[in-house]
Amino acid sequence: MADRGLMAGAAQAPARVAVWDPVVRLFHWTVVAGVVLNLFVLEPGKTAHRTVGYTIAAALAIRLVWGFVGTRHARFADFFPTPRRLARYLGALRRGEEARMLGHNPLAAVMMLTLMALLAATATTGWMTTLDAFWGEKSLEEVHGTLGNAIMVLAALHAFAALFESWRHRENLVWSMVTGRKRA
Repeated sequence: MADRGLMAGAAQAPARVAVWDPVVRLFHWTVVAGVVLNLFVLEPGKTAHRTVGYTIAAALAIRLVWGFVGTRHARFADFFPTPRRLARYLGALRRGEEARMLGHNPLAAVMMLTLMALLAATATTGWMTTLDAFWGEKSLEEVHGTLGNAIMVLAALHAFAALFESWRHRENLVWSMVTGRKRA
């Protein structure tokens, strides 16, 4: 009898579900570490900077493939921000009625796809600066630097939005990108 009373009074932890698989999480944290290293630690143009850039490019290539063959929330079809999805979400957001989503919401999907495009363009322009045809081409180096700075600004906005959404939906979204699990 006493055991039943203890069990009935015990608070149950909310159910957790797997959302972000290891490929998605490894991609995310590889990009975070690589961008921080290349923007703030490593000297541009040196071997370490290039190696980190190529690592990010390889991670991006894997993530692009995984967007078509990966787990449910990793697939682009699960979150691609069509105009209709985006308009509905923005309307609900304006009213303060946006739904909590397990995967990316349409606005987060726009951010993720934009960051992926910027990463690809940055990797491409970085690689181009190593080619004889573009050796010493200052305008290309400036484009590369501008793309890197755009990534920094959007990544900061992305981090702020994740913290805001964590507060708004009372869920630690940063931690979910570490564990892969979210509240059901």
